[in-house]
Parts: sequence; C-alpha cells; structure tokens
Amino acid sequence: MTLIKKNVCHDSVYINAAKIFQGIHNKKPKDRALVRYGDDSVSPMLTLKDEYSQRLSYELAFSALKYQDLLEEILLDSHVYPCHSIPDELTSLLLVMLYDLQDREFEAREISDEEEPIAEVREIENFLCRFRIKLAAALARCRIKYDALSIEYFLPETIRKHEQRASALPLCAWINTLKTSLQDVFRDLKSKGFTEVESVSDIKGYTYCLDQHCHDVLFFPSSLKDELLSLDLFADCRLLLQDKSRSLAVHSVQALLNTDDDDDVIVAHLGSHLTIAHMSALRNHSTSTVFVCGVKTSAKAAELGDLFSHMGCKNIQLLHEDFTEIEPKDPRLHNAKVILLIPQCSGLSFSNPIDFILTEHGDAGLLKDLYQGSVSKDKLCILAERQLNELMHAMKFQVQSIVYCTSSVYPEENEQVVQKALEFGVKGKNLKPFRLIPPVLPACSNPESCTDSFFKIEPSEISSGCFLAVIARETDSSKNVSTKDILSHAAAKGLLDSILGKSKEEEKQEKVTQRGSDTAHTRIEPKAAEVPHREAVSNRKAAVVVSKVESKRKKKPTNQPRDHVQLKKPTINTVSDAGVSKMPKHTSVVKVHRKQTQARKPRAECKEMVALKIVEIVFPPVISPYGHPQGNQPRMPAHISLLQSRQRNRSLRGREPPPPVSKVVKPTVLRNSQSGL
Repeated sequence: MTLIKKNVCHDSVYINAAKIFQGIHNKKPKDRALVRYGDDSVSPMLTLKDEYSQRLSYELAFSALKYQDLLEEILLDSHVYPCHSIPDELTSLLLVMLYDLQDREFEAREISDEEEPIAEVREIENFLCRFRIKLAAALARCRIKYDALSIEYFLPETIRKHEQRASALPLCAWINTLKTSLQDVFRDLKSKGFTEVESVSDIKGYTYCLDQHCHDVLFFPSSLKDELLSLDLFADCRLLLQDKSRSLAVHSVQALLNTDDDDDVIVAHLGSHLTIAHMSALRNHSTSTVFVCGVKTSAKAAELGDLFSHMGCKNIQLLHEDFTEIEPKDPRLHNAKVILLIPQCSGLSFSNPIDFILTEHGDAGLLKDLYQGSVSKDKLCILAERQLNELMHAMKFQVQSIVYCTSSVYPEENEQVVQKALEFGVKGKNLKPFRLIPPVLPACSNPESCTDSFFKIEPSEISSGCFLAVIARETDSSKNVSTKDILSHAAAKGLLDSILGKSKEEEKQEKVTQRGSDTAHTRIEPKAAEVPHREAVSNRKAAVVVSKVESKRKKKPTNQPRDHVQLKKPTINTVSDAGVSKMPKHTSVVKVHRKQTQARKPRAECKEMVALKIVEIVFPPVISPYGHPQGNQPRMPAHISLLQSRQRNRSLRGREPPPPVSKVVKPTVLRNSQSGL
C-alpha cells in the first residue's frame, strides 16, 4: 500500500491526465463550441510506476471534467483564449493544468531537479504563469456572478452529494490470515489505542468494527486513512484496504467449498490482485489451487508474482489465456469446483470511481458516466452481451457452482444476465442444468436477508453497492454430492445446530443389546423389560421400513440367493415355539432387555455420533421342541424369511402346548395403531 503524498505533481502526471481528459471531455455542438479540443485520437499513456502518480492523473482528469464549463469560462473571460501559440491538441493539457493552478491558489509549482522535463508541459505552465492574475480575476468574477462560495458550488447536486458520501465512506480492510491471525490484529489495534464498536454507524475517532457478513473484514473511520497506512499492519500487508463487495464475492466462493478439501477455484478475470490474494488466504488450509485467467505478459506475471509473494500467497497459478479462450475440458482445471466471475461492468455502484478504475483495471469512461449520472444504452448493451457470453462460457465447465458479482446498478447487467443464462442453458451429455440458489454468507448476522435469490447492497453512506448471484448444478445427491459437501453447506447455514443438540440428549439413553447364553437345552429365555418412550417413537418409523422390506421379500422367489446383513456378534440359539406362538402377528422388531445387570460403559465413550442405517434382519433357524422327536425334527433352512417363520408358527398353534418352562416371562410389546406394532 502506498501512502498518498501531497503537493507533488510531475510533468508525466500532467501528460497522462490530459490524455485521459481528452477521451472523456464533454463534446458540444460545433455552433456552441467556443473551446476546441482537436481530434479524438488519443496517444498511448505514459507508464507511471507508483500508485500515487496514477491516482493523481485520474483525479486531475476527473476534476477537469467536472469543472469543464467553469474552466472554459475562465479562459474566455480572461481573454487568454484563444491563443495562436497553443494548438488545439494541447487544449486538454491547458485545462488540466489550469485546474491544478487554481487548486494551488495560483501559486507556482515546485519543480524537482530529478524530474525529467517535458516540453509541452513547460510551455503551457509558462503561459499560465504569465496570465495568472487575469485568470484569478476571471475566477473571482465567476464566483460573484453565480454567488458561489467555492468552486464546489458549480458542481451538479448529484455529483456534490456523491462526493460528500464518498469522502465520508468508512475504510474497509480485510485481515490477511496468511501473515497473521484475527486475534493478533485485534491485540495490535488495541495497543495502538483502537477500540472495537458494535456497528459501522458507531465508528468515530480511534475505533473499528467487524463486518456483519465477513468475519475477517474491518471498518475504520475515513478520517484515519493516512494514519492507518502508516501502521505496520498495513505496511506488512497484514491488513489490506479493499472495497467490501470483493470480500463478499470470495466469501461466497469459500462457503461453497469444504475447508480442507483440494477443490480448485477459477478466477475468470484478473481484476484486483487483492481479490485473488483474499481468495488465496481463505483457501490456505486446503491443498486447492486458485487459477487466475488473463495474465497476458511475462512482465505482468512477474509483477503479480512479487505482489503475491509479499502477501504470503503460495497457492495461486496464473494462466495467460483469457477466460473465454480456455476450453471447458482443459486438463489443468479438471479439479475446479467453483468459478468466480467478476466481469467488466459499468461500476456506477462503486462509491470511489478512481479506486475502481485503478484496482479493477476499469475503463476511464466510468468517470464520464458518473458525471452524467447514467450509462448510454449502446454501452450498456455491449457490456451486458459480453457478461452473458462469459457466464454461459462458465456454465460449460464441469464445475459445481458459479459466483457472479458486479458493481452495477442496472438490472441489465445483474438479474437479467443471470436469468438469460439460465434460460438459454448449456446442452451437454454429462452436464446437468444450473439453478439459482441464495448466496451463503456464514457470518451473516441476519440469515433471513440471505434467503433471496440475489444478494444486493445499494450504495449508501456506509458502503458501496454490490450485486451477487450464485448458480449451482442440479446434482444427484446419491452420486455427485458427497456427504462432506452436504454437511459443510448445512453447517454454513446453521442447519445442524438443532440436530447436534438433539444428539447430545439422545446420548443419555444407553442402548442395551441382547446377548444370548448357551444353556443345556440351547434355548433363549426372554425377560420382561421396559421400552423407553424414545425407542417407541423410533419404532413407529422402523415399522414402515420393515413392512416395505417384507413386501419386497414376497415378490422374490424363496430359492433365489440373497445376501444378508448380519448383526454384530450374533448368538444363534433355538427359540421355543411357546415364545414364538404368543408374539403379536404384526410384530416386526421387538427389543428385549434382560434383567441381569451388565457393566455400563462410561458416557465419555458414547460421545461419538453413530450414523443410523436401514438393515435387513434375518432370524436364526427355529427348532420346535415338540411335535417331532428330537432326533428327526426337521430344521428350517438358514435362508428362511421372517414371513415363512410366522406361517410355520401358525400351523403349530393347534397342537398341544409344551410343558411350562420355568422363569419364562412374556415380552412386553408396544403397540401402535398407525404402524401396526
């Protein structure tokens, strides 16, 4: 981050500002154009290495645009213009330097000896200095004429309010967890005298607050920008200034992925390197890679490599192709699961247009659109068509989700682009269609606000505007979506809290399993036991499942081989016919508890949740103790079903009952009218 310097303006800054202004100035009809600006051809801008010079160039050009009518009137009223010694091609440079001259209160500029002079700049500067008294008098007459206390009163009302809102906008910064932790930043800020407050509306003085949507985003008062940039936290890239809208985008991507999985992310546009670094920091705890498209030159790749290295990023891979040039089945991207698409847009919801242009590589035409308060229909159609093509190209990739984010206030670039893409769809044999889902923001303080199909923030005094949409493939949960994906998405929305709480209560109910013991006559002696109410509720649901299993068994032939699922540690013993014959007709599952005391396991061993599965219970062979001699008693085959066993028991009911067996207690069966138990 670069600390903004003051009262420094080099010749190269004037040249670049003039070239920017030449491309965005207001063109008047020829019959009313008293000041001529030459042709519309703009030569390439000079390369400016430091951020301050780039920012100052755009600020001068934007100021010349806002005060173009006033500056032209000053030149005409002072009779300085027209001047035959100044060609029309230098008129843009004349207005830019005139604005800077009046901003310095018509004082001479300090020129550094190390600065390389540019002839055109020195010529215009000498010309203005010769007539600066006339120019100052003309400005005074204009202020008197329009009753303006300062030149800001010459601005349109909409522009004036926009600038007031932008100047008071809180500073937004995200914590770089690649180089520090949230707790360390909080302690460092506290040692510097900062105090945490509840909301953005409460920040004033040395205070800050946490964002309601993103857990690693902080807000500071705008008046502390210079002091904040001088702190070690910003100098070491532990805190990074960036608009909140981009943090919302990367957090929406992170919410769609598992924290510790190796799912890759595709960033479709280079945009701001801060957005890519933030995405890298959120994916640092996994083995995934963040692919960035559109890094055209090796010089740009080397520059970005240095920036990412300074920020601690190690999981970023740069691709030189544009996103639309990459094939959907590119083997490099086979593991990609989410695409982050932040296309070029009108950007009118961004409070600071110069920040947007510098950080997002935006078009300087945004300055003119902002001054006019709208975007031309032709330009809007071109942008919307390009955004639609990029979104539809993203839908061709075998990814699970796409996050679409803009800084536009126009539905043509937001909702309509997404809806058209979903309407047209992408046809493919192995590609399932996409559908619109609500964006997931885990740290959202108001989950109800995240249930809409789109997430929108209108420009205000506390935040820039933002549009966010998430589309995901319609997947077959049994094939394409893993359990981890489902649980992580549910946990992000807070849907597992009540389930986890219920599981802790159920852990208090210990499960007592039936264990058989070998006796002299190899019989099971059932004991009476109490059936807990919670087990009764679960048996109601189990009865329906078992009845469906039985209906399927009836359709299958008895001689068909069948795989059985056996219980753990089964004890295969014979069951007396007396006990079987008196069981209810529709009883499918009965839990029998013995009175004999068994050593209970400590509760600490039962903390782990057990996943419930539907199993098919196969009873052991049943040997009747009467009706046949013991030696030639026919045994039931091992694969006999429960239904066949019941039919056999019915045929034995008419026979003479066996002698009473001592210490046999009838099992207690919980009946339910709905389930038939």
